[in-house]
Parts: sequence; C-alpha cells; structure tokens
Amino acid sequence: MKNIISIALNSWSQQKQQPVLLFDSVAAACDVAFILGGQWDGCNGVVMSKCDEVAVNTAANLVSAKWCYSGTYKACLASLKSDELIKRYAAGERNFINANLRCAMLVSVKLSEANLSYAKLNLANLSKADLSKIDLTAADLSEANLSAADLSQAYLVRTNLTKADLQLADLRRANLRGANLSEVNLSHADLGGANLASSDLRGANFHFSNLSGANLTGAKFIERDLEECLRNSSI
Repeated sequence: MKNIISIALNSWSQQKQQPVLLFDSVAAACDVAFILGGQWDGCNGVVMSKCDEVAVNTAANLVSAKWCYSGTYKACLASLKSDELIKRYAAGERNFINANLRCAMLVSVKLSEANLSYAKLNLANLSKADLSKIDLTAADLSEANLSAADLSQAYLVRTNLTKADLQLADLRRANLRGANLSEVNLSHADLGGANLASSDLRGANFHFSNLSGANLTGAKFIERDLEECLRNSSI
C-alpha cells in the first residue's frame, strides 16, 4: 500500500513540476509547441515535460517571440470554454469566480451582472459585449479586446487591463480604483463619472475620450500623457 501511495505521489509531483511557458502571442506559442514537442494550451501557453532554456530561446528567436515562466501549469489546462460559459449564464448562473477564459472568443455576449472576479481573461475578445454591472475585481484582462464593450457601472477594482483595447467602450460610472490601465487604448471611450482613483494610467491613450466627472485622485500619469489627456479629452 505504501508503495502505491509513493508511486502516486511521485507521479503527481512530476506533473506538478511540469514547466509552463508563456509567449507574447498565441501564434508564437503554437509554433514553439510544435518545434519543441510541447503541449499548446490553445492560447499563449506551452506545457513542457521538461525545459531546456537554450532550446526554448532558440525556438523563440526563430519565431521572433519573447517568453517567460507562468508559475503554474493549472492556469493553462483548467480552462472554461466560451460556449459553456454562455450556456451556464443563460441558465441563470452568475458566479464564475476565478474562471480561466484566456483567449476566449466572447464577442457581443451578454454577461451583465456576472461575477468574474479574479478570472483570467487575458487576450480574450469581448468586443461589443454587454458587461454592464459585471464584477471583474482583480481579474486579468491584459491585452484583451474590449472595444465598444458596455462596461457601465462595472466593478473593476484592481483589475489588470494592461495593453487592453477599450476604444469606444462605455465605462460610465465604472469603478476602476487601483486598476492597471497602463498602455490601454481608451480613445473615444466614455468614462463619465468613473472612479479612476489610484489607478495606473501611464501610457494610456485618451484621444477624444470623455472624462467628465471622473475621479482621478492619486492616479498615475506620465506628465506628457496627462497634458495630452487634458488637451484631447472632454473633462
């Protein structure tokens, strides 16, 4: 019995130690998985049985990609499919805390008032989606496409929106306190009455955005970005 338990623990330990590599694009991850014989997760991750960094760097250079370790293999494998999310939402479910929806295609979906706090939505496509009153507390939406999405009254406290596309998005009265909005595209976005206190807005594009009534207390700006924001936005 002890031998069986020992074998099981060793097997689990080996699986747990499988390194996961994250690349700067979905295409790069797919190509590198093919080159190195890894397991592509359908997004920007590759699960490897073992990692030879020289080989990884060589493969990454071949496809002109950058990479890093993800820290946990589960983030790449335990994903929630887009159609399953839509089906469960339609059935009345609203609690999707910590869901893994990396690279999900959710164009024009309705997820109003859903709870997706701590969810992984990086590189997801949520353009034109109805996300009004959604809870995305501390969720990862880095590099996500949220163009023309309805995020009015959304709860986005401490949400990671780095390099996300929010052009034409409706963010009226959204709570973005402490959110990371660095290098975000907010051109033509409506942020009227939004709470941006203590948020990181360095490198954000505010061309023709509406910031009337927005709370910018303690927000981080690059000085030239603030000047551009004041010049090209409605405040």
